[in-house]
Amino acid sequence: MKLVTYVERTANFDPKAEIYKPRQMAGLGGVLVGDQVYNLQDFCNWARQSKNVLLETYPANLLDFVNLLPAQRHALSAAAPDLPTAGLKSIALTDVRLRAPIEVPPSVRDFYAFEQHVKTARANRGQAMIPEWYQFPVFYFTNHHAIYGPEDLIPYPRQSQALDIELEIAFVIGRAGRDIQAAEVPDGDYIAGFMVMNDWSARDLQMQELKLFMGPAKGKDFATSNGPYLVTLDEVADKRVGEGVEQRYDLTMTARLNGHEISRGNAQDIYFSFGRLIERASLNVWLQPGEVFGSGTVGTGCLLELGDKRERWLQPGDVLELEIERLGVLRNTVVAAE
Repeated sequence: MKLVTYVERTANFDPKAEIYKPRQMAGLGGVLVGDQVYNLQDFCNWARQSKNVLLETYPANLLDFVNLLPAQRHALSAAAPDLPTAGLKSIALTDVRLRAPIEVPPSVRDFYAFEQHVKTARANRGQAMIPEWYQFPVFYFTNHHAIYGPEDLIPYPRQSQALDIELEIAFVIGRAGRDIQAAEVPDGDYIAGFMVMNDWSARDLQMQELKLFMGPAKGKDFATSNGPYLVTLDEVADKRVGEGVEQRYDLTMTARLNGHEISRGNAQDIYFSFGRLIERASLNVWLQPGEVFGSGTVGTGCLLELGDKRERWLQPGDVLELEIERLGVLRNTVVAAE
């Protein structure tokens, strides 16, 4: 099932007016089937009456959806293909504006889990690989109040002249847990769905902070893009590779700058599996439904990795398209800061 957060398009919509507004839960939850969007509450009401899906409440948004019981989410996913014959009102995808699937998640953790990205980025700075990196997956918390969605404008961060992208696959936690073992994850419904993620990075600010053994903070906290959909695991079940703890997904990941491909990788190349990421993050703490986890940058998935071959950093006017097989295209345009 493909889930979206949307608002209906209006003639007077000004995307620049939204840049500096506080991020908030403003959109409606929806189910995308083909090119039609169905309201999530209407869908759940229909599924309860026509498909005997046991629901006490009808989720209004995707954060509510991932807080349903896993069995309820599975039942809704099974019912979604019948939506075109349900007689419900729908809206054409072209008539809505998609927002980030979960506009204000409870938290956002971003990992550093692709070996190629780490090795290449360090080699370009004349640094050897960190032996300790292989011991456990490391992550940082980024700003969950700076989430942007598809087609949103991204303001160039002030005091920076080195804006970069990071092509990542993200997932949303779908079940609460603490001290979760990696072996529990593949069949434990801890992942509610996947989406494309762009971890925007001000490299010059980031490097200043890392010299002081702190951060990343201002090098990262100004923007993270997610979307365009939240895709449940049944949509990518045939792309699974590996078993148990080592289960991964064979999904091609590409990035385009102004229409030209600059990166191509694959989600299955992740060094630490999603189960390992969840195991590490849940050590000594509770995870809650709706929390967003980024994988870290896929190999070749940023300008930093180009080193001396990099022509320039991003500039206002640049259009970035990050695409992951089955998960859609996340498109954003960089604009000058006001």
